Formats: sequence, C-alpha cells, structure tokens
Amino acid sequence: MEMELSFSLDEIQGTADKILLNYPDVRHFAFYAEMGSGKTTLIRALCKSLGVKDNVSSPTFSIINEYQIEGSTTKVYHMDWYRLKNTADAIEAGVQDILQQPNNYCFIEWPELAEELLTKDIKRFHITTISLNQRELKSVFESSL
Repeated sequence: MEMELSFSLDEIQGTADKILLNYPDVRHFAFYAEMGSGKTTLIRALCKSLGVKDNVSSPTFSIINEYQIEGSTTKVYHMDWYRLKNTADAIEAGVQDILQQPNNYCFIEWPELAEELLTKDIKRFHITTISLNQRELKSVFESSL
C-alpha cells in the first residue's frame, strides 16, 4: 500500500500514528529528505506512538540511538547516516547487524548514504518541505530513488 500525506508540523503526531497504522507489519523505515525537513521530529513522534518514554534525539554523532518500548522487549533503533562516508562506515558502525533484526523497529535518516544495505522490505518515505510549517510525505519504491 502506498501513502501520500500532507501535514503541518503540529499534526506530526497524527501522521506518525497513520504511518504505523498503515504499515503494522513493517519494522524498518527509511526517510529521505533535505536538512531541516523534520525527519528527526517525525521519528520522535513515531517513537512516542510506539511507547518509547526516553528522550528521543538525533543520533547525528553517535550514528545509532537505541530505545526500549515500555512494557516490551522490542527495541527501537534510530539511525542517522549523515556522517557516514560510505557503506564500509555503516557496517563498521553496526548498521547491518541492526537491519538483520526483523522484530525491532528501525528508523533511518539519510539512508541514501548506504543505500546498498537497505533491503526491499524496508518502507521508504520521501519528505518534502512545502512551506515553513507544511510537509508532504510520500512512500516511494526502491526503483524511484
């Protein structure tokens, strides 16, 4: 199922809920967007919807942040690949190991920097900035990247 949504930043929690509702069996998500488009804000909202109680922040320097869903053994990995130089950097950071965990959630910012590690089962979204407060979210196929 494909998804296309237009939302304002104050509607981002509802957008996160819709993503999880529309893709209940998907655990890995990749978000393509320009700097400042709201990738981290959307991932923070997704984590909240899943029941993460920790303070969710961008893992720009650590590359990977790990969170626990309250009352569950399921983990949420938030990855920011912005600082990766290549696929070898991603593998060294442990990205490949995390992507092989089918039951945990994984949200990826800047996935294009190690695209070859992404499998076909990862749900890909493109976020476009329409205005200062308005965004458009579209699910994309791997071949349209």
